[in-house]
Amino acid sequence: MKNARIVAVVAALMAAAGFSGGAAAEDYPTRPISMVVPFAAGGPTDTVARLVAESMSRDLGQQILVENVGGAGGTLGASRVAKSDPDGYTLLLHHIGMATSAVLYRKLPYDTLNAFEYVGLVTEVPMTIVARSDFEPADLKGLIDYVKTNKDKVTLANAGVGAASHLCGMLFMSKIGEQLTTVPYKGTGPAMTDLVGKQVDFMCDQTTNTTNQIKGGKIKVYATTTKDRVASLPDVPTAAEAGLQDFEVGIWHGVYAPKGTPPEITAKLSAALQKALKDPLVVKRFADLGTAPSTEAEATPEGLKTKLTSEIERWRPVITAAGVYAD
Repeated sequence: MKNARIVAVVAALMAAAGFSGGAAAEDYPTRPISMVVPFAAGGPTDTVARLVAESMSRDLGQQILVENVGGAGGTLGASRVAKSDPDGYTLLLHHIGMATSAVLYRKLPYDTLNAFEYVGLVTEVPMTIVARSDFEPADLKGLIDYVKTNKDKVTLANAGVGAASHLCGMLFMSKIGEQLTTVPYKGTGPAMTDLVGKQVDFMCDQTTNTTNQIKGGKIKVYATTTKDRVASLPDVPTAAEAGLQDFEVGIWHGVYAPKGTPPEITAKLSAALQKALKDPLVVKRFADLGTAPSTEAEATPEGLKTKLTSEIERWRPVITAAGVYAD
């Protein structure tokens, strides 16, 4: 009887203090939220996160602070979120690497499909095949011929194992049947800096990171990896138009929360995301960067879970065939 009274008193105190699940979800958020981006600042995923976080902050009434936790192809940041308190105050914005890491890494510190709650898809960003501004090849066909002839001295940059640029570059090498010298960086930002500085020859990267550099004449562009031409780069041919068939790669981004986050909080976050993706400022900035917001149906927990599951299976044979794995 004494223990029962103690339990009742504790429960009453917690409820009075606002610790009940329903009250917490109803009042959420009452303090700033951390959105972890598992890559370096200045890269394309970081750009997407900051645009979305700013708009979601206005809707939620609390600031969403972007925190860059790079390393291990995005798995360090994802692991941190997976182990965080499931209270809605730590989120993850990750790209396609969320799916490919499930195949690429022999052992992950989290269960990709079951360690998170799903908030929704954000956008699917086209990729571009770009090179230093003075690189010899004039078009994509010339690039392929050149790298085949000079494969021992050509350098292909990427943002590290599991990064979007690594995946796209790996698919490119698979398509042309050659293995090139790759130069991994700790993020797309430093990789792009060296490409602009002519320290590496070429790379495959998202339009969110290349569009302004292309328009400014700081790098050379050969093709986009989309079915149709990108509106912000209308003069750039698709890979298929330029002679490389079946080379369509889109780098999608999604928002996740730790497993166990109350469904009421997840629903509130998903609604804020959907509203952010209709924000005229976000729509315009995405368009300037060569991408577009996900649809309302995609920006849901169900939409993101479906995408993640299907993408794991899509990339499994590509990665397995390449024999590229990470510990």
